[in-house]
Amino acid sequence: MKKNLFTTLLLTSQFAVAGSPAPVSINTQDQFFNALSQHCGKAFLGKVTVGGSDNDSFSKNELIMHVRHCNKTQIQIPFHVGADASRTWLITKTGSGLSLKHDHRHKNGLPDESTMYGGHTNTAGWAQAQSFPADQYSKELFIKTGIPQSIGNTWHMYIYPKKFTYRLTREGREFNVDFDLTKSITPPPAPWGYKD
Repeated sequence: MKKNLFTTLLLTSQFAVAGSPAPVSINTQDQFFNALSQHCGKAFLGKVTVGGSDNDSFSKNELIMHVRHCNKTQIQIPFHVGADASRTWLITKTGSGLSLKHDHRHKNGLPDESTMYGGHTNTAGWAQAQSFPADQYSKELFIKTGIPQSIGNTWHMYIYPKKFTYRLTREGREFNVDFDLTKSITPPPAPWGYKD
């Protein structure tokens, strides 16, 4: 009797599992992407928290990130440094992870000589944190433009309910900007090279 009851319970549980929809699994990179997308259309003030100096443009000027455009595969985030609207971060799903590129433009909209550098994730990272070591294109660009020290760059992005951090690290260099996600501000105009 006990054996039959055990067999019945086992078969019942197997049927319940087989008949139930499979749980949906979202990987950490998708979670990160989705968390950032939730702020689409909003702009936030930031400040240099590591690696700044009294004379650099990042420490002297108002810093704004604007989660300006989002779709299923890419998030575009202009990074305004005072009146300088030359920088846009592009976070893109690639099928094998996430890519970060820095789109640098001149005021007339033409690409800067140093543009589209960045990297690609090589680990799953976390839902709150992703890292982007410099890719081969970027390393070659840094050599070509006379800044070979940058070939060791890794960019990091962290997102938490109250704070977003953009971070750059390499040997002998660390730079952080923290943005306050608790208070959105009026978005700035479109970055250079982009239309409203």
